[in-house]
Formats: sequence, structure tokens, C-alpha cells
Amino acid sequence: MQSVQQIAKSIVAREGGFVNDPDDPGGATKHGVTLGTLKRLGLDVTGDGTTNIRDVKALSAAQAEEIFLQHYFEAPGIGGLPAAVQASVFDMYVNAGANAVKILQTLLNDMGGAVGVDGMIGPATRAAAEQAFDRAPDLLADAYGIARRNYYYRLGDIRKKSRKFARRRDGGKGGWIKRAEEFISPRFHLTDAQHHERVATWG
Repeated sequence: MQSVQQIAKSIVAREGGFVNDPDDPGGATKHGVTLGTLKRLGLDVTGDGTTNIRDVKALSAAQAEEIFLQHYFEAPGIGGLPAAVQASVFDMYVNAGANAVKILQTLLNDMGGAVGVDGMIGPATRAAAEQAFDRAPDLLADAYGIARRNYYYRLGDIRKKSRKFARRRDGGKGGWIKRAEEFISPRFHLTDAQHHERVATWG
């Protein structure tokens, strides 16, 4: 099993370098860290007294990893979840913030739990996650990954500009879907035909 540090490194590697896509709600991004995140955390990477796009461009991979570890793993308490889902929840928290936890909480309720869907990992969420893992140790990670994949598809349903992140120009699986399926057993991956059917209404 990968360490938390290894997971952070893999997230940075997956996110890539500087991007400023106008269709990405996160805005200017490097190594997965957005300008909005730097401003929210009050991080002045260049040391010039302001936080702007130059700080995003100056951000190193090591700095991004540390941001992820401190603010996207430790701060939300992902380490209190069963190890089987930590990597996927961590990866999605970087990508979607507290929605990563809300998806887990909704799944836990579907599996018989009774937790509030508030995006916060408290005692009730930790207990429900442990109970769900005890009942289905071989399936919890897959169930979460599938719920995560469905979330990305739903974003494409409601926001046209987000569809390019879930579907490539040639119609194949986009980065969001591939990212979710990295944490799902191959037997639960969608075939190309199933993917095309899911996005057929997008035009």
C-alpha cells in the first residue's frame, strides 16, 4: 500500500504543470494547486507581498505536495478513514474539495449508515466508514470510486464546459473518468461502449 507521501507525489505527477484553462472553475493551476487555494491559505510563494498568478507559476512540486498533505489530507481528517478508501478520497479532495467527503457520506448512508452529508469527517462518519468496511471490505473502495465516477458524469450533465474533462474530443474517457477508475478494480471499469452510451446525450 502506498504511503500518504507517495499518494501526494502521484497526485502532483498526475496534475502536471501550469495550466490556465478558462473552462476550469479552479482557474490558474500548477501541480493541482489553484490560485484560489494559494489565496485562501495566504501563501506568497514569490515573497513579493502579494498572491497572484506569478505565485502559481513559481510553485514547486515539493511545495504542492506539502500543501496537499497538510490541507487536503491531515486537515480534513482523511487519515481517520479506513485505509482502503484513503487514497481515493484524498485524490478527490484535491480535485473537488469537501464534495469528496459528501460522496462518501452519501454512499455510507446507502450502505445502511446514518450520517449527515456535510463534507466533514467527524466521529459518526469515521464509525460508519469502519462499519461499511467491515461489512464489505473488498467492495468499499470500488463502491466509492464508482460513486466518484458518477459524480463527474453528473457534472458533465449539468455544465457543458465541464464535459471536456469527462470526455475527450474523440469521444473517449476524459481525465476525470480515467482518474476515478484508477481507484476502481478493472472489473468495474466502464467499457468504451458503456462510456459512449453514458455521454450520448451530451451531443
